[in-house]
Amino acid sequence: MKKLITAILFFTICNVYSQNAFSTGEYFKFRIHYGFINAGYATLEVKDAVRENKKVFHVVGKGYTTGAAKLFFKVKDDYQSYFDKETGKPYQFIRKIDEGGYTKNQEGFFNQSSNTVTVNDYKNDTKKTFKVPENVQDIVSVFYYLRNHPEVDDLKVGGFIEVDMFFDEEVTKFKLKFLGREDIKTKFGTVSAMIFRPYVQAGRVFKEEESLTVWISDDGNKVPLRIKADLAVGSLKADLDEFKGLSHSFKVKSK
Repeated sequence: MKKLITAILFFTICNVYSQNAFSTGEYFKFRIHYGFINAGYATLEVKDAVRENKKVFHVVGKGYTTGAAKLFFKVKDDYQSYFDKETGKPYQFIRKIDEGGYTKNQEGFFNQSSNTVTVNDYKNDTKKTFKVPENVQDIVSVFYYLRNHPEVDDLKVGGFIEVDMFFDEEVTKFKLKFLGREDIKTKFGTVSAMIFRPYVQAGRVFKEEESLTVWISDDGNKVPLRIKADLAVGSLKADLDEFKGLSHSFKVKSK
C-alpha cells in the first residue's frame, strides 16, 4: 500500500524541455484498491506559486487510506514540489508522511546554480546540504518533467529514459522503460495507453524493480490511467477516478 501511494506521487533528463502536457488547474484523483476492496485515495493538483521572483508550478500530492485499510495500515502522505515553468527544474520540495507509524517531515531547497539541495528535517531537528548533479529532479517534479520529455512518444519497445532524482537524502538513478501500447478499460471508457515500468536503484522506493507497471494515456496529456503493484497474492491497483483541467482533449475510443 505504501509503495503504491509513493508511486502515484512519483509519477503523476536534460533535453529540450517543452511545457505543454499540463498546466495550472490540472487535478487527478486515484482510487487505490485490492480487487473490489477500496484501500485509499491519492490526488495530484497543479497550482501556481512564486519562487525567486518567478512564477512556478506548485504541485500538491496527497495519499491516504480509507475504511478497513485505515485500521490495519494508516497512511497519510503529503508530497509537494515547486518547479520552474520553463525548465522543469525544482526549487523546493516538501515531504510530510505518516505510513503505519513511519513518519518524516522534511523540506528541501534546491540551488540550481551551485547544484546543491539543503534539507531541513523538522522531525530530527537537522539541516544538511547535499551535492547533486545538474538537472536533478525530486520525487514529484520528475513525473511532470517526464510527461514533457521530447523522446517519450518516440520510444521503441524496450527503450528507456533515465533521470537523476534526489530522494531520501541521496541521488538515485531513475529509469522509465517502455513496454508497449494497448487499449485499456477505464471508468471513462476504453483508452489507448502507453505501458511503462519504472526502475530505481536497489532499496529505494520499490523493493522489487519489476513489481510495478504504469499505464499512461497515449495522447498529449500523458495522464496516468493505472498503476499496478504485484503482490505475493494478487495485485494492488490505483485507477484514475477523477480528473479536470487537462491541457488537451481526453480521447476515449469507446464507452
